[in-house]
Amino acid sequence: EVRLVESGGGSVQAGGSLRLSCAASGFTGDDYAIAWFRQAPGREREAVSCLKSSDNTTWFGDPVKGRFSISSDNAKNTVYLQMNSLNAEDTAVYYCAAGYTGGNTATEYDSWGQGTQVTVSS
Repeated sequence: EVRLVESGGGSVQAGGSLRLSCAASGFTGDDYAIAWFRQAPGREREAVSCLKSSDNTTWFGDPVKGRFSISSDNAKNTVYLQMNSLNAEDTAVYYCAAGYTGGNTATEYDSWGQGTQVTVSS
């Protein structure tokens, strides 16, 4: 079975940066996608970013374009989300998810991590 473990969350002041990690295991085959979603209390789950292993293409949700980047270390089976210029609206629980379609809807992903809290203060 696929297992995902997020880490790297914490508290940071506005304008700061954090890097989240998603360690993955249990995949079969080489064509898969790892996506990041986030959810704040009382808000809908929001797509943040995705990396497709087949061609290394990526996408980003509009609120984070130009501020976030996604990368991977295949030898470590880990995907990273670099978050820069953070603001209070980035405060949320961040989840990584695994699937095979690489879309921006949560229902496309079969495996989820437990989430890591990111809190941005000013």
